[in-house]
Amino acid sequence: MKQDMILILDLGSNDNAGLAREIRGLGVYSEIHPHDITGPELAKLSNVRGIILNGGPNRKVNGELINASEAVYQSGLPLYLSDHQGHAPWPISATDRRKVLEDFIFQTCRAQKTWNIESYIADQVERIRRQVGNGRVLLALSGGVDSSVVAALLVRAIGDRLTCVHVNHGLMRKGESEQVVDVFQKELNVNLIYIDATDRFLDRLTGIADPEQKRKIIGGEFVRIFEEEARKQTGIEFLGQGTIYSDVIESGTKTSQAIKSHHNVGGLPEDLHFELVEPVKMLFKDEVRAVGLALGLPQSMVYRQPFPGPGLAVRCLGAITRDRLTAVRESDAILHEELEKAGLDQQIWQFFTVVPDFRSTGIKDGKRSFEWPVIVRAVNTVDAMTADVPELPWLVLRNLTERITREVPGVNRVLYDLTPKPTGTIEWE
Repeated sequence: MKQDMILILDLGSNDNAGLAREIRGLGVYSEIHPHDITGPELAKLSNVRGIILNGGPNRKVNGELINASEAVYQSGLPLYLSDHQGHAPWPISATDRRKVLEDFIFQTCRAQKTWNIESYIADQVERIRRQVGNGRVLLALSGGVDSSVVAALLVRAIGDRLTCVHVNHGLMRKGESEQVVDVFQKELNVNLIYIDATDRFLDRLTGIADPEQKRKIIGGEFVRIFEEEARKQTGIEFLGQGTIYSDVIESGTKTSQAIKSHHNVGGLPEDLHFELVEPVKMLFKDEVRAVGLALGLPQSMVYRQPFPGPGLAVRCLGAITRDRLTAVRESDAILHEELEKAGLDQQIWQFFTVVPDFRSTGIKDGKRSFEWPVIVRAVNTVDAMTADVPELPWLVLRNLTERITREVPGVNRVLYDLTPKPTGTIEWE
C-alpha cells in the first residue's frame, strides 16, 4: 500500500523536526521540504494528502520575506498555515496540539495510517529500483548503522549490483576498519572493496585547522576515491550514502543557518559525477535503527556507537597531527574499555574522547609536563537532534583519569564535558 504523506514546508520554523515526528507518531508519513518547492518537485512526491506551511506565510528569515511557491497554492491540496504570529497558531497544550493535527490530517486531508517501518522499507526498495533501473551502485560503507542500513536496503533492492567501498582514511577508531571488513565480507557476504588511504587523507589535512574546511576536504577526497574506484568497474553511475535527517538539518537549508557541514552533505564537491542514492535521508536515528532491525541486521550492528564520517578528524581539534591523533584513538579505546567494565556501555547512547590543540602545565614523575588534555564526551539522545549528558560515577571518572594520563603519551589532564545539545552539538567540530 502506498504511504499517504503530509508535507511540511520549511518557512524558517525551528519546530520542523518535532512536527514531522509528531505526524509520524500518528501513523502518517511526513517529509520536510524547502518553502519554495516547485511544481515538478511537488509532482515527484507520492501520495501527498496535505501541506503544512510551518512558520506561516509572509515570514521574514534573515531579513528576507519568504512565502510558499505559487505551485503550492495551485496544487489544490489542503493547506494548514501555522503561524505563531496570529494565523492558525499551534496550541501550547500538547493535547490540544495533537487534536489540531489529528483534525487536519484525518478529517481535512483524509490521510490513512499507512506509515510504519515495514511500509517505509517497501516504499524505499521500490524507489531505489525505479531510480537505479538496471544500473549499479557504489556505496560508501563506513560500518556505522546508517550506511549499514543503506547497504541492507540496497541488497534487497538490487542484489549483487551493489558494490560497497570501505575507505580507511586514517581517522578510524582503534580496530574499526578490521571489524567492518570482518562483518561485511565474512558474515554478511557483501561485495566489499577495502582501501587504505591513510597517508592520502592525512597529507591533504596537514595544517588545516578550520573544522568546515576539514569536513569539505574529507568529503571531497572520499568522492574522488569513489570516482577512481568506479572507473575500474563497469556501469557505476550511482553513489549510495547513509545520510540521515540530522545531517541535512545541521548542514543548513534555505531557511536555516548551517551548524556544521556534514561531509556527506555540505562537504560534497560541486562537480560530483554520481547521482546520489540516499534511502534513509528523511529518517531520524531511532527510525534508522528500527529499519535495520526489520531488515534482519544484528543488534550489535544496529546499536553500534555512532561514528561521524570525518572520523577522528573532528575529535582531533584544530590542525591534525599524527601524535595527537594517536592520543585520541588510544584514549577513546580506554574509555570504551572502562565503560564496558562498569556495565555502562549499553546504557549510554554515544561516548568518545576529544584532544584539543592546546597544552597545559602538569606534573609527571615529579617533573614539569606541558601536554594535552583529553576531554571525555558522553550523551544520551533519541534522534540526535537534542541530547543530555549522563552522570558518570565518580569511580569510573577517576579510573579513566588514572589510565589515560598513565597510558596515553602526551596527555596530563582528563576533563568531562557537561554540555547538552543545545547549546553544544554532540561532536565538538
